[in-house]
Amino acid sequence: MLLAIVALCAGCAGVKVQTVSAKDYVSERRGDVLTTDKLSTSARDVLTSLAVQPDRCKENVDHCVQALARTDGIDSERQLAALAELWLQEALRQEKQGPAAQSRFEDALGAYLQVARYGYAYLFFTSRRSGERAFEDRQTQVRDYYNFAVQQAAELFFKQFRSRPDQVKGRMQVGDWLLSANLSDLYPLDPVPRRASELLPASRLTFQGIRSIYRRDGLGADLVIATDGGALGTEAKSTAPLAGSYSEMPYRPVTAIIAFTGSTLAEVLHTQEATLLGYDPYQHETLDVHDVPVPLAANFTSAYGLWLARSDFSTQALRNVLGKSGSLDAPYVYLTQPFDPDRQVIVMLHGLASSPEAWINVANEVMGDEELRKRYQVWQVYYPTNAPIAYNHASIRAALAATFQHFDPEGTAAASHDMVLIGHSMGGVLSRLLVSSSGSVLLDAVKELRQIDDAQVKKLRAETDGLLTFEAYPGISRAIFIAAPHKGTPFASNRLSRLLSGLITMPVKVVDQVMRLNHQIIGGGQASSSLLPASLPNGVDSLKDSDPFIRAAAELPISPSVHYHSIVANHTPKTTLEDSDDGLVPYRSAHLPGAESELVIPYSHSVQETPEAILEIRRILREHR
Repeated sequence: MLLAIVALCAGCAGVKVQTVSAKDYVSERRGDVLTTDKLSTSARDVLTSLAVQPDRCKENVDHCVQALARTDGIDSERQLAALAELWLQEALRQEKQGPAAQSRFEDALGAYLQVARYGYAYLFFTSRRSGERAFEDRQTQVRDYYNFAVQQAAELFFKQFRSRPDQVKGRMQVGDWLLSANLSDLYPLDPVPRRASELLPASRLTFQGIRSIYRRDGLGADLVIATDGGALGTEAKSTAPLAGSYSEMPYRPVTAIIAFTGSTLAEVLHTQEATLLGYDPYQHETLDVHDVPVPLAANFTSAYGLWLARSDFSTQALRNVLGKSGSLDAPYVYLTQPFDPDRQVIVMLHGLASSPEAWINVANEVMGDEELRKRYQVWQVYYPTNAPIAYNHASIRAALAATFQHFDPEGTAAASHDMVLIGHSMGGVLSRLLVSSSGSVLLDAVKELRQIDDAQVKKLRAETDGLLTFEAYPGISRAIFIAAPHKGTPFASNRLSRLLSGLITMPVKVVDQVMRLNHQIIGGGQASSSLLPASLPNGVDSLKDSDPFIRAAAELPISPSVHYHSIVANHTPKTTLEDSDDGLVPYRSAHLPGAESELVIPYSHSVQETPEAILEIRRILREHR
């Protein structure tokens, strides 16, 4: 009998031990409904302690929610975290059923609002502040539930709002919820802009061609707003002219949060009113939520990457250089973020047959560098590379002037001063002209070349202000020249280049301007041939080392107030540096005496995208004051 009792008791021993792998350890601690489609260990433990089978919650969320809501035996943090996860499981289930009737939309959005509500309550209305839980995995999970719910709710709200123009501006009744939206931080005059065509979660976007995605962890959902119009890639495919010579990029990063009415835990848990708020992550690093300072989440790459991916620049760059229908005929300035009067401007100029895509990783790395992001804003100039350098130089000056006149007409903002100019290849030559003074060098060259008299020179000076006579562009105090053929290149005269040059059609606007200029200065008839060459030099011709303009421009003095640097590529390492080239530009042409620094990188002509070049650019930008 005694032995039987002992054997029975031994069989009751319930504690056994097992070892787990590192992978299982992490899965046990971090796995949840977002990552594994199953409730986390934390949520399952809470439900099990209430005699609730966790697996039942997937089919009957109300039963589990009621069990959690009516108990006093669990602290509020564990209760709120479990409720947030349960509602997230329900919201995901609703969305998996696919789009259907209005009722299903309301059920899904309502579930996401519940997730956000309980996450919001957990983060900001429990006895401990979020900073006291900074090292706890559960807080990270709940923050992710909240952020994901905000992302999904924002997307559902945006789609529904656009399809229901009868809605009161910025407000929508969703079941028992009254949801408002306010994007006044992004659009001060329009809390929910009708011109916005898309709202895209940044978390769903991946890119080829961009090396790094730069984010900032924190509270809120990373989103991209696409606005109607403004995308040159779209406009250039039609014959519609561009409006103006500048615009902000038509894709904007936004960080969204959902706030709930109430100043106590009880009020937040019983309210049916919520507000979707959008913030510019360039302007806000932190937010105070109920007197708790928290970092604001951000994604600084996706809006820029989406713009490049959708603008079709690579196709249009070829159309531009050949002068095909719908190509660019004047420079255009793109602001890669909304104008900020307090950030210094970096102006980037691409090279021949290129576009803003030449700066994919350069601009992204600058925006991804926290120190540089706080100090700078990036402008990219897109210009017709089939046009002569002299024309593009004067037109770029005019485009920059128009942009600054629009955003800072008084010229008092920090953005209008101490600008940095970065130019690659042909863009480097144009950058050199922008920081130089012509004096009478170019006029004298034309006088000698065309054998015109002093009266004609005087008239030429008056009519070509900006083309042949100019001073360094005001406000630029530093320049970086990358693989720039300052003295031209013999490669522009080789057989392939001559063939390309023969295929190029000059913009009609350029031809008309030169013809009109020639007629005004010298008059019509046979005399016009004394100034106007038999064929105008196009973008390729302008880069020949024999071109009179580029030879004269190479002698122009750079303003003494401008600090300048060179980045040179060397694709012929077996030759001496003096005799080397990058495949297109000889070292002798890219080298500039007097540069504060010169970095030679073993690479081909597209050296601006290399990590070494980008690190050098970042170094220079950090030193710039």
